[in-house]
Amino acid sequence: GGYQLVGRTLPIWNKFLKNSTFTDEKPWLLRFFDQVRFYPVSEEELTGMREAFREGALQLDIAEEEFDLGAYQSFLDEIAPQMETFRAKQKAAFDKEVALWNETGAHEQSAQETSISVAEVADGCELVSADISGNIWKLLVEPGHKVAAGDTLVVIEAMKMEFAVHAPADGIVEDVHCAEGRIIQAGDPLIVIRSDAA
Repeated sequence: GGYQLVGRTLPIWNKFLKNSTFTDEKPWLLRFFDQVRFYPVSEEELTGMREAFREGALQLDIAEEEFDLGAYQSFLDEIAPQMETFRAKQKAAFDKEVALWNETGAHEQSAQETSISVAEVADGCELVSADISGNIWKLLVEPGHKVAAGDTLVVIEAMKMEFAVHAPADGIVEDVHCAEGRIIQAGDPLIVIRSDAA
């Protein structure tokens, strides 16, 4: 898109429209010239706020203001030295990350290197595969973990959003075929679960 959000936020897309913040029957929150402000909260607070927001129990603080181009330009001029410092630090971090990727070959890695076919999954086990391409942001289980149907196994980061991968049934985690920070493609194997009934 034409914007970058820095940090994790409340949802800006809500097709169920339970929250009155979404007006004119439009499921998207941002409008032209909107200014987004961030403030720090704990992960627990953010999780609670997200759930409440989706259910319409939390309203955002939205204020209508006039945009003063002259004042904005003055603000940019005032913070110019800090921005130069930030951009230099940002570029150094980016160059370091690119060098690390080139050194380790991470840009060429894919979970498909360890792909297994459904035919190779042992009897009594079920393969959980990725529905979308993205990055493994959180891996919440390891071999031997007992899980219940609906438990979150993996969180995939894609398109600036987080997508939870849930256990399809009760069972024990038999194998893990992904790792945090790893790029995966749709259809790649993630987790093998042995059914409790097996």
